[in-house]
Amino acid sequence: MLRALLCLLLLCVAPPVRADELRPGYLDLTEVAPQQWRMTWKGPLRSGLASRATPVVPEGCSVGTPQRTVDDVALKVIWPMRCAQPLGGKEIKINGLDNTIADALVRVAPLDAAVQTGRLTPQQTSFQVLEKASRWDVARAYFVIGVEHILLGFDHLFFVLALVFLLTGWRSILGAVTAFTVAHSITLVGTTLGFLGLPQKPVESVIALSIVFLAVEIVKSRPGELRFSQRAPWLVAFSFGLLHGFGFAGALKEIGLPEGEVPMALLTFNLGVEAGQVFIVALALGILALIRRFWMPAARPITLAMAYFIGSLASYWFIERTLV
Repeated sequence: MLRALLCLLLLCVAPPVRADELRPGYLDLTEVAPQQWRMTWKGPLRSGLASRATPVVPEGCSVGTPQRTVDDVALKVIWPMRCAQPLGGKEIKINGLDNTIADALVRVAPLDAAVQTGRLTPQQTSFQVLEKASRWDVARAYFVIGVEHILLGFDHLFFVLALVFLLTGWRSILGAVTAFTVAHSITLVGTTLGFLGLPQKPVESVIALSIVFLAVEIVKSRPGELRFSQRAPWLVAFSFGLLHGFGFAGALKEIGLPEGEVPMALLTFNLGVEAGQVFIVALALGILALIRRFWMPAARPITLAMAYFIGSLASYWFIERTLV
């Protein structure tokens, strides 16, 4: 009865969460001919950027008639822009960003200079274009986005945590997490480059089911009786990792990848995701080790409580994503 009440409470208070709540905006300024630029703004609908945020035309520049398109995920606006002087030293700003909880990536691509990228936040709404910049700016920006995505994307966070709670021994956990990493890297790269593809809505639903599956395995596990997921954890992690990779790719599709810097952005985004995973696994293992050392009788009840919590939320997400 207590477990049923807990599940009911979670269904009442749990917010609707989609797979990969990565919803930053994307502002691209590309010089297409001397003094002729194209300014492209992509504002995701779910984060509120489409209705609340607007890019500011850089000082000394003027824009022509915009072209607007809207799909089911974002507003896209393209302006022809003329700038009499180079953008070095100029400020790039997005008005209204401070009224949202989302970030925005900025990319500036002159004809005769290195591409520059920046990351704007509600606290830092402007970015100053440098006179000279390194291409490693792209790497830094997408690495940070990757780290934030695994830490704030509850689907992937809960899946990795469930692996830690299900398995015993660092070798087993390392093997499963490595298989998960390899699998989602394959589908992330393949989908982003156009070689693979699946409809996003069914993928989101099955990702939620993958978390439910691991939660059930944790609850049903018994000492001395290995479940299938414990006998072949790498196979389970790899299989579900392929699906999670489609989720990562869907998130990247919404913000876009910097033209001409796709390999670097993909690599560093994936490295950021892995850095976030390592942090999660290390933190969870450390907490479990402390519990087992100083409070061993509570280890199993805590594990079960986490399994019911994770499984209940994932079940709610599956229903919400399937029916809505």
